[in-house]
Amino acid sequence: MIQFLHENVKAPNLRKRDVTQWIKKTAEQYGKKTGEIAFIFCNDDKILEINRQYLQHDYYTDIITFDYSQHNIISGDIFISLDTVKTNAEKFGVDFNQELHRIIIHGILHLCGQDDKTPESRKAMTAKENEALNDLAEDGKRKAKNE
Repeated sequence: MIQFLHENVKAPNLRKRDVTQWIKKTAEQYGKKTGEIAFIFCNDDKILEINRQYLQHDYYTDIITFDYSQHNIISGDIFISLDTVKTNAEKFGVDFNQELHRIIIHGILHLCGQDDKTPESRKAMTAKENEALNDLAEDGKRKAKNE
């Protein structure tokens, strides 16, 4: 089950059913199935607290993924700072929802075993995010045509 929770922030406007299907489809492309996944949308203060407490990092970030996956079933808690997503959307000149979807799928890609620790792997991760975002856009266009 995929849950969308929020703490100390207003819940983002997501088409949860569509996002859930997109996440499952993306996971399948990596030979994975979705298990228990919780997206916890929060603010910068909360993500900094989590970063300090669990990772011993003293900085803000847009996402922290706790991976509980076993075998081919991905599970985890994914904390996303909506404050940082907003800041990044402005910095990169993209729509907030586009940046939010990028960060959501970034967490899923981590659960699927993808990493971004080196410049090369970061570049590959961005390409995989773009591919997944294109899939979401295409699904949206197909759905709009059928309505």
